[in-house]
Amino acid sequence: MSSLNKVLKLVSLRDSLCSLSLQEPLSVLEEEYKAGSPVFLAKLLILKQSYGAIRRARGDGNCFFRSFMFSYLEHLLVIQDEAEVARMEKAIEICKKTLIDLGQAEFTFEDYLAIFVEQLHGVIQGKETSTSLETLVERCRDQYVSNCVVMFFRFVTSGEIRRRSEFFEPFIQGMSNMSVVQFCRSCVEPMGEESDHVHIIALSDALGVPVRVVYLDQSGDMNDKPVTVNKHDFIPEGMNTAVDPDVILLYRPGHYDILYRRGNSGNVKHTSLEESNVEHF
Repeated sequence: MSSLNKVLKLVSLRDSLCSLSLQEPLSVLEEEYKAGSPVFLAKLLILKQSYGAIRRARGDGNCFFRSFMFSYLEHLLVIQDEAEVARMEKAIEICKKTLIDLGQAEFTFEDYLAIFVEQLHGVIQGKETSTSLETLVERCRDQYVSNCVVMFFRFVTSGEIRRRSEFFEPFIQGMSNMSVVQFCRSCVEPMGEESDHVHIIALSDALGVPVRVVYLDQSGDMNDKPVTVNKHDFIPEGMNTAVDPDVILLYRPGHYDILYRRGNSGNVKHTSLEESNVEHF
């Protein structure tokens, strides 16, 4: 077992905090921020017109990667898209080749890759290894599994940034005085480092998964113009820009959670597991 693998094992034993909450109605945020900014509350009302629920990720600097992981896998579990699983497998192989071509030793990431592939295969039903939503939640809450997948995503993100260094360099230099390699070593690869648009672009492009980020903040002035909720769709390079992302994340300053669209009935569908357990985070 690699030294980093041992560290992740120790973290999993030490860390008793839940890394992923149950689905909660979006109205819980109104209760939390009822004494807050009128702009913030106005944006929440707008948000509730299109979205009905939230699933929170622990704010440990890895919340973007954890939220991406669960949102993507949960969506596949719901729609049972075997073609997407096959496409992702090919994307993973390309990412693996990219890392090796960049000089990354395969043994440094192969265990993390294997654990992500295991979760990917599990969402397709009809096999002995198939997982239910309950099991998927449990696995993504398992600190060792979750940390390994996060580490794999960090390797993938770093590889994509370094592979396309000329594209990413202006963004990186606009945020810091670091080179592309320094940025990856200091701000992408270490566990607990927060993510921004550079990380999202790189991971979305590398894995071919569109991501929508909805921004809930206090920007704007209710006295000047109607309050609006900003969103940005990160569409992978070469993909139709009209695509509607299925991975939807809610961004509040410094933190990402998972956001759920309202169904046709205006409600968000919950599993029996999530209806019988209430968890505040």
